Amino acid sequence: MGLGAALDYVERIGLENIARYEHDLLAYATRGLASISGVRLIGTADDKASVASFVLNGHTTEEVGKALNQEGIAVRSGHHCAQPILRRFGVEATVRPSLAFYNTCEEVDLLVSVVQRLAWSTGRKAAG
Repeated sequence: MGLGAALDYVERIGLENIARYEHDLLAYATRGLASISGVRLIGTADDKASVASFVLNGHTTEEVGKALNQEGIAVRSGHHCAQPILRRFGVEATVRPSLAFYNTCEEVDLLVSVVQRLAWSTGRKAAG
């Protein structure tokens, strides 16, 4: 019953509309994260799934994940069972927010602001 309702819902919205929205939201998140000093985006292909994997200099992925979680932002942090590809990028773990059609630009803005705050605190520690 639930699966049928979910399929009806997705059909009403339209798969193309969902794909376009998720792509645009990913582009928005990518621009925001890329603007933060110390963030390194991992995997930036044009037509990829709507995940924005990244690392932040001076912080473990667990620290970043915990800070985001404290703001109500659910992400995965770790190796994501993808160690060979992560090693290809020279990292052992990433923070990975997955964006979907029910996410908003405001939620992405909060994610970016938390990561910016962490980056800023790292800069202050280094300068102090």
